Amino acid sequence: MSEKITPQSQDFSRWYHDVILQAKLADYSPVKGCMVIRPNGYAIWERIQKELDRRIKATGTRNAYFPLFIPESFIKKEENHVVVFAPQCAVVTHGGGKELEEKLYVRPTSETIINSMFAKWIQSYRDLPLLINQWANVVRWEMRTRLFLRTTEFLWQEGHTCHETLDEAEQLSKTMLNIYADFSQEVLAMPTIKGLKSESEKFAGALRTYCIEAMMQDKKALQAGTSHNLSDHFAKVFGTKFLNKEGKEKFVYQTSWGVSTRLIGGLVMSHSDDKGLVLPPRLAPLHVVIIPILGKILGKNDQNKSRVLEVSEKLQKTLQEHDQKVRLPYTLSVAIDKDETKQAGWKFYEYELLGVPLRIELGPRDLEKNHIVLVRRDTGKKEFVSINEAPQKVIKELEAMQNDLFLKASAFRDNNIFDVESYDEFCSQITSQGGFYRSSWCQSNECEQKVKENTKATIRCITLDKNLDVVKSDKPCLVCKKKAGNVECLFAISY
Repeated sequence: MSEKITPQSQDFSRWYHDVILQAKLADYSPVKGCMVIRPNGYAIWERIQKELDRRIKATGTRNAYFPLFIPESFIKKEENHVVVFAPQCAVVTHGGGKELEEKLYVRPTSETIINSMFAKWIQSYRDLPLLINQWANVVRWEMRTRLFLRTTEFLWQEGHTCHETLDEAEQLSKTMLNIYADFSQEVLAMPTIKGLKSESEKFAGALRTYCIEAMMQDKKALQAGTSHNLSDHFAKVFGTKFLNKEGKEKFVYQTSWGVSTRLIGGLVMSHSDDKGLVLPPRLAPLHVVIIPILGKILGKNDQNKSRVLEVSEKLQKTLQEHDQKVRLPYTLSVAIDKDETKQAGWKFYEYELLGVPLRIELGPRDLEKNHIVLVRRDTGKKEFVSINEAPQKVIKELEAMQNDLFLKASAFRDNNIFDVESYDEFCSQITSQGGFYRSSWCQSNECEQKVKENTKATIRCITLDKNLDVVKSDKPCLVCKKKAGNVECLFAISY
């Protein structure tokens, strides 16, 4: 029930965990740092998979699966990889009752083992481009965990591609960045900002890392997806070569890109409220719940009761048939709650907690007036709608809710992006009120580190224009006031 949820204004972190636990999205695992994704949460992940998988395959990418275990020698082949990932890795030293000759790392990411296969599969330019994606679990040993946002084991999608030229790799990495941003907008109703990571924040072994950054309701940033141009770095380490059209041996150019179950955490923090979960219709496992009002006054054999249930079932069927006619981007799911052991008010609160987008209330008095009561989860607005007009109205409200959630989140983000030139003002504001801060940066590691030390904020991304090119700045660096060679970037405290 909603009273179990700590208000956002009181403790945002506690509120977040309360929503996840009470909406039965996930629970804590007996294994420290891991989580159990419950059916409600996994249903959302399945919808994310379905919607995103279609977009990925439209690029010509095919799904495959690679081993969970990676030989230690593979990890150690790439210097940056071992420095960054080794401290986070779980390592298998024994198997079958014996000590292993070579330690096996539990997959923290798959660049190394996938490259070992690419080196076998690619011989000629005719084998390129090679576009592979896998849906898998990964393990990164985390000291401080938070459900969905940062856990020792999590689920993700990781794409890996090989190309003839650096330009092709660059274009593919940008294509995936756009796909992630569009997916976030169209499905999650979560607005993001596309950007380029700084050198210190980019993926280990990448030439450059692109990202999408979202603002949560507590004004912190969430990195929602990344796309890396790996150049030929991993290819040189693993000998991934091909013969070009002139018969010369060349290294392939590569990309990797991915999103994870942290998108569910972002979804919760972008839209939900003190009543519980709020789900965009395109991700909701259940879109409409019909609640027949079967109060005590009706009695067990009351004809009105039978009539209410009969009309409820007919309405459910009509809604699903209408869905097939209008061709929504998802299959409309409609349920009837016939449980007579719970009062209607209890059910209202329960379905609000679970984030069901639309609730239909139907009782004997509604039948007399030939209408239903339609309630939207995000606004709580109640409308009396003719039963005959209900199918069209339901579809209209679901589409409106999807759009309204995005517009609301966009307005919140835009109202909390601040242009700042004074470093003292920046330090004061970001620690007291949060938000995104747009300013100029000289691209020096010293200035970047100073911001981290003074405020715990990081450069979330270097700003990109519509063509995904870096935005140059003619203003002095926020930190050191250097005036030449600067870029525009966003600073924020992040998850």
